[in-house]
Amino acid sequence: MKQIRLLTAVSVTALFCAATFTGTVLFMQHRFRTTEQKFQRLAALDDYIQANYYQTDIDENALMDSMLKGYVTGLGDRYSVYMTPEEYSALMTKEAGKTIGIGVTVMQNEEGYPRIIEVQENSPAEHAGLVPDDVILAVEGEDVLTAGYEESISKVRGEEGTAVRLTVRHDGEEKEFSIIRETFDMKSVFSKMLEEHIGYIQITSFRENTADQFQNALHELLAQGADAFIFDVRNNGGGLLSALEKMLDPILPEGDIATATYQGDKTQVVMKSDANEMNLPIAVLVNGNSASAAELFSASLRDFKQAKLVGTQTFGKGIMQVTTRMQDGGGLTLTVATYQTTKSDCYHGVGLTPDIVVEFPEDAETDIQLEAAVKLFE
Repeated sequence: MKQIRLLTAVSVTALFCAATFTGTVLFMQHRFRTTEQKFQRLAALDDYIQANYYQTDIDENALMDSMLKGYVTGLGDRYSVYMTPEEYSALMTKEAGKTIGIGVTVMQNEEGYPRIIEVQENSPAEHAGLVPDDVILAVEGEDVLTAGYEESISKVRGEEGTAVRLTVRHDGEEKEFSIIRETFDMKSVFSKMLEEHIGYIQITSFRENTADQFQNALHELLAQGADAFIFDVRNNGGGLLSALEKMLDPILPEGDIATATYQGDKTQVVMKSDANEMNLPIAVLVNGNSASAAELFSASLRDFKQAKLVGTQTFGKGIMQVTTRMQDGGGLTLTVATYQTTKSDCYHGVGLTPDIVVEFPEDAETDIQLEAAVKLFE
């Protein structure tokens, strides 16, 4: 009897393995046929173009890049994108919180020229002597109005170690500047002490170096006697979840903070906090351009610290992207999950409704949203 049972068990196991193997083979065959059909369509299109296009000097690399970009575009997801090797490298530099350029922020003036509104500290522009209110008239000898505003701004950027020649209206006179482009850290955190010992910290993005900048600002304001905080994420389009976690960790209580739901409804904790916690009142300024990580930052503070959100309805981006380097040196940014705090629903497509709604009219002479946040601590 034992031998019969053993034989039966072996037979059942063999049948199960055979069924599993057969299922796997059938799945692979179906996948192969589907892939083959896709590439047959592409091959037929390529054959026709190669045989009939009126020019023969076709840029094959450009064709391939466009094909890959178009393939990802076919997902219908505005946040998923294929990048060329050059685009991928530029994104990695940006996400690291670095930039290649001369270190100025500009705004188009009434004449149509770029007016410098900020010169970053220790930047090539500062070393060259550029100051706020200088106006860039020409780039590489070509007038900005002739070349186009965006085209001219693009020309200012370039490869590290190369020079850009600018004609600038400086102190009422036109002067020539030759400035060597450098890679330098981008500042994404700005802080100051407001009245009544309220610490104000503006966060413009979430990059790799944002967390250190934020923690430094937090510690400096606490040392100055801050007993309440206003965090400003208006016009912050988001960034890295890893930076966000480091920023929230010293503020929030211990435990799981946020989860992500992947393909197949697989849920995973993506943000935690340790036992260290800041017990001070908090307000967060938000608006319609507060998106993604900026929204998760705001939602986490409200859910776990009872922070008050002040401003207008946020953008509503509650989906997460992962960027991967591909074999060809390019990159793929792909939406892989939705996410939310462990205490509230996903806000994707909806946004966050502030606790105190304050519109910001164009003719406002003061920052009325900031003023409303300050009143919370009176």
